[in-house]
Amino acid sequence: MRCESRRKERTMKVASVVVYGVALGLLAVGLRELLTGFEENRCSMTYMFEYPEYRRVALPRRVARLYPAYGLYLYGEGLYAQETRALKLTGAPVLFLPGNAGSYKQARSLGSVALRKAENMEGGLHFNVFTVDFNEELVALYGGSLLQQTHFLHESIKAILRLYKHLKTPPPSVVLVGHSMGGVVARALFTLPRFNTNLVSLIITQASPHLAPVLALDPYLLDFYSAVRKKWVNQANKLRNITVLSVGGGYRDYQVRSGLTSLPCPSGDPNKLSLVATAVPRTWVSTDHLSIVWCKELVLATVRAFFDLIDPETRQFTENQEKKIAVLNHHFIRHPVRMVGETHDASISTLDFPDVWSEVNTLRLAYSTPKEGQVKYFMFALSSRRKAYSHFYCRSSNLEMTSWVYGCVHKNGSCLHAVDLSVGTELLPPYKVLILSLSDLSSVSHLVVSASNLNGKQFTVECEWQRQESQTLSVPVPHVLSFGLTFSDITVNSSGLLHTIKLHHFHQVYQAFRINVASQCKVHKDRLSNVYRIMVPWFREDSLTTVSVPSVTEISGMLHTSRPDNTSGVLLQLHTAPNCQYKVSIRTSLPRVLGQILRFCGPMVPVYTAVTLLLACGGQLSTILKSRRAADMSQVVGKGLQPHKVNLPVYVLHILLSCSRFQEFWSILCLPPMDVLPASFPDAMFHNGEILVEEWPHLLSPLLYILGAAVAYWGSTLLRLIMRLISLILAPLHRPSVSRDCGTLRLRTQLLIALCLTVIGGISCGAFSVFAAFLLHLYRVLRLQMTERSLSHMLNLAPQKHKEAENGTVNVECLSRSKECNGTPLLSECALEEVRDDLQLHLCLSALFTLPVMLSTPSLIHWIRNLRYTTQLDPDPCWPHIVPLVTVYMLLINCNTLKLYNSKLLPLASCLPLPLAITMVTFSPLHLYRVTYFLLLTLVPLAFCCLL
Repeated sequence: MRCESRRKERTMKVASVVVYGVALGLLAVGLRELLTGFEENRCSMTYMFEYPEYRRVALPRRVARLYPAYGLYLYGEGLYAQETRALKLTGAPVLFLPGNAGSYKQARSLGSVALRKAENMEGGLHFNVFTVDFNEELVALYGGSLLQQTHFLHESIKAILRLYKHLKTPPPSVVLVGHSMGGVVARALFTLPRFNTNLVSLIITQASPHLAPVLALDPYLLDFYSAVRKKWVNQANKLRNITVLSVGGGYRDYQVRSGLTSLPCPSGDPNKLSLVATAVPRTWVSTDHLSIVWCKELVLATVRAFFDLIDPETRQFTENQEKKIAVLNHHFIRHPVRMVGETHDASISTLDFPDVWSEVNTLRLAYSTPKEGQVKYFMFALSSRRKAYSHFYCRSSNLEMTSWVYGCVHKNGSCLHAVDLSVGTELLPPYKVLILSLSDLSSVSHLVVSASNLNGKQFTVECEWQRQESQTLSVPVPHVLSFGLTFSDITVNSSGLLHTIKLHHFHQVYQAFRINVASQCKVHKDRLSNVYRIMVPWFREDSLTTVSVPSVTEISGMLHTSRPDNTSGVLLQLHTAPNCQYKVSIRTSLPRVLGQILRFCGPMVPVYTAVTLLLACGGQLSTILKSRRAADMSQVVGKGLQPHKVNLPVYVLHILLSCSRFQEFWSILCLPPMDVLPASFPDAMFHNGEILVEEWPHLLSPLLYILGAAVAYWGSTLLRLIMRLISLILAPLHRPSVSRDCGTLRLRTQLLIALCLTVIGGISCGAFSVFAAFLLHLYRVLRLQMTERSLSHMLNLAPQKHKEAENGTVNVECLSRSKECNGTPLLSECALEEVRDDLQLHLCLSALFTLPVMLSTPSLIHWIRNLRYTTQLDPDPCWPHIVPLVTVYMLLINCNTLKLYNSKLLPLASCLPLPLAITMVTFSPLHLYRVTYFLLLTLVPLAFCCLL
C-alpha cells in the first residue's frame, strides 16, 4: 500500500510538473511577445546643442513648506538661459509634468526643440518651458501622493503666471504637457474646488492612462481616478472649452496600453481627442513609455502645433476654440500638406493659358517631372466619367505645402472658375494622396492636377479613375482558436493604385494575426513605394507600413480597442503599384494572442496566483485534519488549480447580475459591484458615468487561472529553493537543533513584538512593519529548514534507528505519542517527520504571506525615498489592516501541525479558503489591494487555531 501511494504521488508530481511547465511556457511566450514582440524603435533622438540648465523658480514660503519634496524649474540653454536668469519672461508658458518615477529633466526634449525652432521664427516668438519636480514618486502604484501633486501643480501654475505680470498682455493660461501619470494629474486640476478653469485651456498628454490605473494597489489611486472621471463626465458641458489631446505610444509601450489612453468623455465632444502615435502624420512610429517624451517625430509635431497656436497679436496661445481644434487636427490627425488656415486663391492665371495644359483622356496618368523647372497642368474631363466611375484618386511625391488639385468650369479653352480641392489631401510617408468622390463634384466640369516644378525638383504624379466597388474586396479572418493552422488569403490583380480589403470578424482586442503581403510585378522598373495601412474606423489607431515593390512584407494585425457597436470593421488599405499582383494571407498568431491577453487581462493573473495559494493553504489544512500530516508544498500548490470550483460560480454570478431583480437584491445587501476589467471600447464606453464591461474576460478566465496557478507553482518552488540556499549559508552561524520548536517565541514576546511593530507602523510606515513581521516568520522557516537537514544527517549516522523506521515501528510510536502531545524522542524518524510537516506548513504560509508584502512594496519604497522630508507616510494604505496582519504573522510563527490538528477551529478554517477564493475573483481584479483583506479572513481563524 505504501509503495502504491508513493508511486501515485510521484505520478501526480510528474503530471503537475508537466502541466505547470506547459503553462509556464505559454506565459513566457506571451510575456516575450508583450515585451519584445514589436517593431524596432524607429524614433529619432532629440539632441541639445547647448548644455541644458534648470533654473529653480522660487515659490511662496507656505507652498515650499507644504511641499518640500517638490519644485518648479524653468528650462534653458546657452544664451537663452542667461537672459532668463532674472525670470523676466516674455514667451508663452508651457508646463511639463513628469509621470510615474519621472524626472523633471525629461522636459529637455520639448524645451530644446522649441528653442531651436524659435530661432527661425519672425518677431521673436518663443516659449518658456517650465517643468515640475515631483521627486520621481511612484504614483502609478501608490496613489497617496496624487492629490498632493495636484495641489502643487495648481500653486505652480499661479506662480508661473505671476512671472508675466510686467507684460502689457500677460498670458491668461498655461499649456500643460503631461507624461504618463502627469497627464492624469493635469486633468485632476479641475477637481480642485478653488481652481480657476481659465488657467488651463489646452492639455496634451503622452501615454497617460486616463481610463483606469494600470494596477490598483491601494484605494487612494482608485478614489483619485473616480473623482477625475466623475468631474469630466458629469460636468462635460462646463469643461467643453478645455481642449485635451491624448497620445498613446502603441504596441511598444507595454507599461500603459494605448487603449487606456482613451479619454473617458461623452461621445461627440470635438475638443477631446484620443489617438495613437502610429496614426500621427509625419510621425507614424510606435514609442515605448519613455521614448514618447523624446521621440523627435512626435516632439516636432507638438512644437509645430504650439507655434501655430500662437496669436500674432498677443504673442500668447490663442483662446479661439475653433482654431485650437483646427491646429491639432492638422498636426495630429490629418495633415493636408498645406499651412494651417491657408486659403489659396484658386483663380490662377496660368490656367488661362492652354499651352501649359495637357488633357488626359486615358484612365490613368503617370508622370515624372523633368530636371528643368516648368509649369505643367493636367486636365481630366468629368462629363465622360461620371457614370462609369465613382472616385478620382491622385497621389504626388511632391510634399511641398501647396495646393495641387483644382476643380474648374472649363469653357472656350479657359477655366472660368477654379475651386481648390486640395483641402482633402492626406499625407502618407512617401507621398500625398487625394481621393475625390465624383458625386461631390457636380458644380465643376474638369479636374486640374498641378505638376509644376518651378524649382527644378523632380517628383512623380499618378492619378486614375476608380470604381470603388470593384476595388473593394472582403475576406474573413481565421478564428482565434485556429492556432495558425489555417489561414485566409486573397489575391489582388492590381489594375489600379488603391485597393481596400475588408477584414470580416476582426473587431476584438484578443484577436491577433500575421498578415503577409507579397507583391510581384511583370515589368521591373522604378515605382513609387507601396503603403499598407490598417484602418480602424472606431479609434485613431491606424498603422502604416511603407515597402518597395516587389517585396514580401509581414504586418501585425492587432487592435488597441474593441469595436463598440456595429460600425464597419477593420480595413486593410493597399496603395499599390499598377500592373502588379498582390497576395494577402492572414494567419492567427498564437504568441501574439497570448501577448494581447496579457496586455489586457494581465491584472487578473496575480489575483489567480493568490487564489491558487489560498486554495493550497486550504488543501494543506484539510490534509492535516484528515491525516495529522502536512503534504508536500508542491503537491498542495499543484492541486490549487480548481477552475470548476472557482470560475463557474463567478460566471453564474455574472449571469445573475444581468437580471434586474438580482441586481436589486445585490444592492439591498450593500455589496460592491462585481469587478470586471473595463471595456476596451474607446470614447463612448460610458453610461451614466459608469464604466461598461465586456464578456470576453470571463471566457478567458480559465486560461488566466492556469497562468496564475503556474506563477504560484513555480514561485513557491523558487521560494523553497531560496530557503534551502539561505539555510545552507546561515547554518554555520546557528547551533544545530533537533526540535520542532526551533525559531519559536513565547506568547508574551509575540504580542509585545506585534504591539511594537504596530506602533512603529502607525508613526512611520505600515508596509515596513508588515515586512519586518514577514522576515521574522521567514526566520522560523529557515530554522525549520536547518533543523530538518541536521536531523537527516544525524539519522544517517544511526543505522539501527533507520532500520526500525523501515520496519515501521517508529511510525507507530510517533503516532501514538503524537496523540499524547509529548515524549517524542529528539533523535528519531518521528521527530524528523514532525519537523518536515511543520516545514511544509510554514512554506505554504510563507508563500501566502508574500502576497501582502508585494502589494505593499510601492508604499514602502515611497516612504524610504521621502525619509529626508518626513518620517511618516501619509496617507498610509496599509494602516487599515496593519494590526491584524502583523498580529497574525507573529502568532503563526509558533504554529505547527500538532496544534492545528488538536484545534476545534480547524474544520472551520479549512472550509474558508474556497468561498474566499470565489469572493476574491469576484471583487479583486480592479481592486488588487482587496487581496490582502481576503487573505486576512483566512489567516485570522488559522491564528486562533494555534491559540485555542
